[in-house]
Amino acid sequence: MGLQVEDLEDPSRYRELLKLPYEELIDFVVDYIRRKSEVMVFFWAVCIIFLGFAITIRINIAGYFPLMSIALHTFLGLIVFPLLLIPFHELVHIIVYLISGARRIRVGMDLRQYMFYVTAHRYVTGQKKFRLVALAPFVFISLALILLVFILPGLWKWSMSLLLFVHATMCAGDFAMLNFYFFNRKKKIYTWDDFDRKIAYFYEEIQGTDTEE
Repeated sequence: MGLQVEDLEDPSRYRELLKLPYEELIDFVVDYIRRKSEVMVFFWAVCIIFLGFAITIRINIAGYFPLMSIALHTFLGLIVFPLLLIPFHELVHIIVYLISGARRIRVGMDLRQYMFYVTAHRYVTGQKKFRLVALAPFVFISLALILLVFILPGLWKWSMSLLLFVHATMCAGDFAMLNFYFFNRKKKIYTWDDFDRKIAYFYEEIQGTDTEE
């Protein structure tokens, strides 16, 4: 049996590192997106590569299709498809959470902060599992979209390449969390969410334990 919330409340073994209300998530994300690290260099490099990939495709289709058709697929790739992709992005988070053993999974959104999120209510997650949950949508969806760019014809390559870039930028919140872990990489961190109170808790281990969640 893995760690429980009550285990983290033992002050001789763990101490609270961060208490993050959901209403402050956007400030947290912006803060850690701005902090320079290998994690953020990788994230921005991939975004730039995906953007360059899309621009290359746009240049290659110039003159082959009507401008209105190109404009339509630009709108699809920048607006429509990213909105339709949000549920699939969150679904990947859910699937990985389920595989890791979480059961009380909740989905929420904060339109004021333009954020969607998936949490596992009162489920303690260690560093390895958290990184896997955070990275899974970026990896799986990016690979799927790259495949679609290569197999779909004509203008669909353009809209899918735009979607590839936009989805990568949509993963900024996930990479902000990964950057938080990077800046605390010398610590053994466990986290859990209280969905009812809309607060995420992060605890640092003081003494070693036998289980890595």
